Amino acid sequence: MRGTRWLILVAIIAILGGVATTYRLQNRVLREQAPAKPVSLPPALDSAAQDWSWVQTSEGKTVCRITAKDVKQVKDASRLELERVELRLPAKHSDTYDLVHSARAEFNQSNKLLYSDGDVDITLAIPNQGQPTHTLVSIHSSGVTFDSGSGKATTDRATAFTFENGNGKATGASYDPNTHELHLNSQAQLNWNPPGPNAKPMKIEAGQVTYREDTGSITLTPWGRLTRANTMVEAADTLITLQNGAIHQIDAQKAHGTDEYPSRKLQYAADQLHVEYGDTGQVEKIHGEPNARLISESEGARLTATGDKVDLEFTDNNGESVLTKAVVTGHGYLESKPLPVPGQDPAETRILRSEMITVVMRPGGREVANLETATAGTLEFLPNHAGQHHRRFFGDRMWIYFGEQNRVLSFRAINSRTETDATPEELAKKRPQIITSSKDASATFDPKTSQLARMEQWGDFAYQEGDRKARADKAILDQVESRIHLENHARMWDATENTLADRINMDQRNGNFTAEGHVNSSRLPDQSKNKTDSAMLSGDEPLQAVAGVMISANHNHLVRYDGDAVLWQGSNRIQADHVEIDRDKRTMSADGHVITQSREGKKQDDGADGAGAKTPAVPGPPVFTLVKAAHMAYTEDDRVAHYSGGVLLTRGGLRVKAAELRSWLNEEGADNRLQKAFADGAAEIVQVTPLRTRIGTSEHAEYYTDENKIVLRGGDPLLNDSIRGNTHGAELTYYSDDDRLLVNGSLAHPVTSRIRRKHT
Repeated sequence: MRGTRWLILVAIIAILGGVATTYRLQNRVLREQAPAKPVSLPPALDSAAQDWSWVQTSEGKTVCRITAKDVKQVKDASRLELERVELRLPAKHSDTYDLVHSARAEFNQSNKLLYSDGDVDITLAIPNQGQPTHTLVSIHSSGVTFDSGSGKATTDRATAFTFENGNGKATGASYDPNTHELHLNSQAQLNWNPPGPNAKPMKIEAGQVTYREDTGSITLTPWGRLTRANTMVEAADTLITLQNGAIHQIDAQKAHGTDEYPSRKLQYAADQLHVEYGDTGQVEKIHGEPNARLISESEGARLTATGDKVDLEFTDNNGESVLTKAVVTGHGYLESKPLPVPGQDPAETRILRSEMITVVMRPGGREVANLETATAGTLEFLPNHAGQHHRRFFGDRMWIYFGEQNRVLSFRAINSRTETDATPEELAKKRPQIITSSKDASATFDPKTSQLARMEQWGDFAYQEGDRKARADKAILDQVESRIHLENHARMWDATENTLADRINMDQRNGNFTAEGHVNSSRLPDQSKNKTDSAMLSGDEPLQAVAGVMISANHNHLVRYDGDAVLWQGSNRIQADHVEIDRDKRTMSADGHVITQSREGKKQDDGADGAGAKTPAVPGPPVFTLVKAAHMAYTEDDRVAHYSGGVLLTRGGLRVKAAELRSWLNEEGADNRLQKAFADGAAEIVQVTPLRTRIGTSEHAEYYTDENKIVLRGGDPLLNDSIRGNTHGAELTYYSDDDRLLVNGSLAHPVTSRIRRKHT
């Protein structure tokens, strides 16, 4: 608000102060009059005389002179009837005098009352010599009574005023020199044309006006109104204090007003208003309490401010008081509501609450530069269309910075907390509320729409969305992309998964995220009836993973690990440059330096004791299966892992090399033991035991774990046995646990064997 909007009483004081001076001078003359040389009238029933005069002196100086063209004394009364009366009161400390004219007046010698029923004209500060240099103050009234004993003058009739910069009127007036009190009874109205190139005419109206000369105060009751160009202000009881003849301060009750311009409208109010003025006569400070209120409506936005107290500071700008700062204390409330703009969706309505809010204005005092809360506050964003979120920002301290047209540019808070509610569309998808907290926070907004564009939070950042939670040293919200970036010691977890990394980037629209740098994740076993975990690593222990990068999509149903990825569950392990798990399709793939490791317990065959009774089977030493390849793809539907790009399988004393290899796990519901493996492309199977070495080569090879059976087929199969020598055939089948060898020949490739003789 600008200083001129609060000048409701400034103009009233300036004008009514001049009126008070007029009545003071007039009544001082009447009060101090005393007949110096009264005309001697004959003792008849009715007596008359002409050119009557009455002079009162003090210390050799004339202080009052009353003259009348005709005088008449009424029979059996002490009443004098005067015609064409003139009252002249010389000023004590200047070369001027005040002049009062009346066509007729009555003077009662017994009660010393002078009364004029007709018109009375008063002119103030007339020069003793020469012509006046400016318009003199003049007053016109009627029905004036002057008590020469007490010096009090009164009238209950209409009174008109003319002064250098305007005119006015009132109904009824009185002045008491003993209390130095001037009172205008009712319907006071003043029209003031202040000097200056930027000054604007004002119309001032009031119910009653009381001026006390001794205290330099003026009281307006029970109301007052100021109209100045586009400004209108009203108030109830008002006290104005003068200092050295100038307005020093104003205290008004129930003050409210409006200020309307083509592109801006202001409304303001307070139960008690205190205004202070500087030496130049411009407003310097305004204090309002309680129920202080301001509404500013400009193109595109409506700003409302309320509080228990409001303190305003102004500066002089070319003779106009311009608001520079406002402080709202006690239940402070600021609301900025966007107004409809054709072709644009409205921004959110912004509401700031705090026990102390400081508002700093931009140059010119029409727009806000920044807001600051000295105590804990809440900044709330209320959606104005379905696509916006309902947000709340909390902080121990807040700073908000504005651009043109009161548009929010940036925001900062200490010990902040945010709450973001789901949109109607998100609620339909049962998306929960998002809560964040941090030691510090800052945000930037779109300068064209004031909508949130980017927010940073740092210092113990925490995030919660339903059962999903996150922590980091720092977080960045990109509202345009709807993404959250977690930096330094980032961690994200829910009821089943936990991910740590240097950085985590999350898409708020779908919950997808990417973790980068020293990624470490874990997932609890899937306990649901319809398991989505890959059986290749499923078990009763959590699935652990480390990688350079982790990408999670579709609510963690599609996960990719990049850069030295290692996944393990108990002793089962997968290592590769890249690993991808699709829990919906129940598949897993790995690429680049793939290494898989599985551990299974080995059972010994049932035996018999000396009596021929069966002995229970006991677990044997664990068996590890290690596979190295360039690529691996596993599908849960057939429980097959397909290795390609050059494969090496190691299992106990068995080693399989091939271009590619397929391995089958036991059927679902059993365990993850290797059931069989098929190798293709220059297959080589090497078995090493303390007693012998077997090397089988073929184009295709099959290995069955339950029987420890190996089948070689295609590409001229060959089995090299360190004990039995070489064996060729179309298909070779042998068992790694004993000496059994089955050879199937063909017409094209007959069976050949070479027995290695023992040397004695």
